[in-house]
Amino acid sequence: MPKYSVAVPFHNEEDSVTALYDRLKAVMEQVGESFELVFVDDGSRDRTYRLLEEIAAVDSRVLVVKLRRNFGQTSALAAGFDHSQGDFILAMDGDLQHDPDEIPRFLAKLEEGYDVVSGWRSQRGDNFLMRRLPSRAANKLMATLSGVDIHDFGTTFKAYRREIIQNIPLYGEMHRFIPALASWYGASICEIPISNPARTAGKSHYGISRTFRVFFDLLTIRFLLKYMTRPLHFFGTVGAIGMVTGMALATWMLILKIVTRGHVLDQHGPIFIIAGVLILAGIQMLGIGLLGELQVRHFHTADHRAPYAVDRTLRLRSSEESLLH
Repeated sequence: MPKYSVAVPFHNEEDSVTALYDRLKAVMEQVGESFELVFVDDGSRDRTYRLLEEIAAVDSRVLVVKLRRNFGQTSALAAGFDHSQGDFILAMDGDLQHDPDEIPRFLAKLEEGYDVVSGWRSQRGDNFLMRRLPSRAANKLMATLSGVDIHDFGTTFKAYRREIIQNIPLYGEMHRFIPALASWYGASICEIPISNPARTAGKSHYGISRTFRVFFDLLTIRFLLKYMTRPLHFFGTVGAIGMVTGMALATWMLILKIVTRGHVLDQHGPIFIIAGVLILAGIQMLGIGLLGELQVRHFHTADHRAPYAVDRTLRLRSSEESLLH
C-alpha cells in the first residue's frame, strides 16, 4: 500500500498531462516514500485520456480512472479520493497552475499532525475585478459562516489524511468547501501560501458565472454545518413560529367575534387569510423537517452512492505483482 496518493482531475488538458506527470514523478521520488498518482479523466474530448493511457502503460504507480462523461470537478475529485489507497492524499489541478515542487511542504504539515493542509494563493495574477475581488469576498464570507479561519477555500491544492477525506460526502460543487465540512468532523486545519503561476496552455474552465453559484453554495454549506444532522431544528422552529402566530391571530378574531358579535370576516378578512396561511405553512414546514430527519437517518444507514460513473480504470502491474499472480 502506498503512503502517499496524489489525485489529479483532468478535463481537456492534453497540453499539460505529460509535463505534469514528469514533474510529479520527480518530486514524489525525491520524497522517498511509496506513492501513487491517481489521474481522473473527467470526460475529456481531446487527447487527454489517450496520453494518460500511455503513461499508465509504462508506470505501475499510475492509476487512471476514466469517467463516462464530464461530471464536474467535485465528482472527479471524489473519484480520485475513492480510488486512492494512500494514508495521505493530496489533490491538485491538472493545468500546471499548481506547482508540484510545493508538495513536500504539504506533506511536512501532515506529518506534523494536521488533518487538512490547505493552499493559499496569497499572490494571485488573475484579473482583479472578475476573479480576485469576487473570490476574496466569497472566501471572507465562507470563513465567517464556517468558523474556519483560512484565506482561500477555492483552490484544489490541498492535502488530507485518508480517514478525514473519506468521511466527507462530495457532490455538486462542494469541493471548495472541504475544509469547512472537515471542521464539522473535528479536523485540525492549517494553511500554507502557494504560488499561482499563470496558465501556459489550454483554456480556463472558470468564469464570472461561477461567483453566483458559489453564493448559493455558501447558503447550502451554512445550513449543512449547523443543521446537517438535525433539520427538524430549523424547519420545526420556522413551522412552530408560523403555527403559533397563525393560531394567535385566529384566537384573537374568535374572541373578537364572541365579544362584539360583529362580522369579523368582513372587517378583518385579510388577517383571517393570513392566519390560515401561517397555520398551514407551519404544518408544512414541520412536515418538511420530519422528512429531512428521515433523509438523515437514510443517509447514515444506506450504502454510499458515488456522484460519478466509472468507464474503466488502468494500472500497470509491477513485476512483483506479476510474479504473485
